Amino acid sequence: MKAAYLTAPRHIETREAPPPAPGSLADVLVRIEAVGVCRSDIHYFTQGGIGASRVEYPFIMGHECAGTILEVPAGVAALKPGDRVAIDPLIACGKCDQCLGGRRHTCRHQKFLGVPGQTAGALAERMLLPADCLFPVPATMTMPQAVMVEPFSVALHAVRLAALTPPVRVGVLGSGPIGLCVMLALRAKLGGDNGAGVTIYATDLVQERLEAAGRTGAVWAGNPRSEDIVKAIRERVPEGLDCVFECAGEQETLDQAVELLTPGGAVMVVGIPETDRISFDAHELRHNELRIATVRRQNLCVQDAIDLIASGRANVDPLVTHHFPLDETAAAFELVTARRDGVLKAIIDLPGQ
Repeated sequence: MKAAYLTAPRHIETREAPPPAPGSLADVLVRIEAVGVCRSDIHYFTQGGIGASRVEYPFIMGHECAGTILEVPAGVAALKPGDRVAIDPLIACGKCDQCLGGRRHTCRHQKFLGVPGQTAGALAERMLLPADCLFPVPATMTMPQAVMVEPFSVALHAVRLAALTPPVRVGVLGSGPIGLCVMLALRAKLGGDNGAGVTIYATDLVQERLEAAGRTGAVWAGNPRSEDIVKAIRERVPEGLDCVFECAGEQETLDQAVELLTPGGAVMVVGIPETDRISFDAHELRHNELRIATVRRQNLCVQDAIDLIASGRANVDPLVTHHFPLDETAAAFELVTARRDGVLKAIIDLPGQ
């Protein structure tokens, strides 16, 4: 089979790879058909790691993925060959205190697709995966939509953690794919039939993404390089926002989030910072009793994500802007790294063999 290997920073090669070796009886053989390029993958592509996770070359990246089941071991009754599936890239142990407490996403022994030191990623034609990572999707759902289940489920988890009661005024700082997914999740879960339950203010540095934010439901979208976005939003909402979803992973946007909040408001840190440390104005937090919450992947939101996408209540189609074959994986990663050509989500299409 073929797989795309990261062999050095910013260098990807398509090579022949050994077929996946059987593991436990729970392993299901899946033909991977589509893989999304996530911003977290870009950290590995350009820098060779995130925090303490460092790549040992060669390495297969990718965790946003979908495919078709080829083989199912005896004893797995819920799945069958031919099922088209969205894939939860988290492999949890199911036995630790976190798993037993309903927090699979913080499993103490977890393995996540495409994370160095844990397990190889999805940029390969075949994978063996545990049955509980595989979620059948309706026949009407496309493979790109199934790929988008993973980032959209993260957004649903972030919105659920925020525990907002409509009507709410919300900021989304960073209107890339995850920020746009947060907007879709906010509207699906809090907006109501006419969308009036949530008012969204968005920012980004890329004009095409600001335009996408407007199409996704933001009532205002601004570029902090060309205007004072805190002043602009405060002029529209003098009392401040109820919650800000920080989706850029930058110190600048974290500072903006705190300045934008009403007393008692919350910052949901969804973006992944490139630095090891971030900071907040302690006096601002204390004076206004602000809450800070980090968002770790998703937890028990995959089926909800499938249902919302399949029903049309969350339209992820406009977020998928580019497609590449497996042999052009490097070009896809360079495009996403540079944020060129209006790219939102680039998807690698694998041969259907």
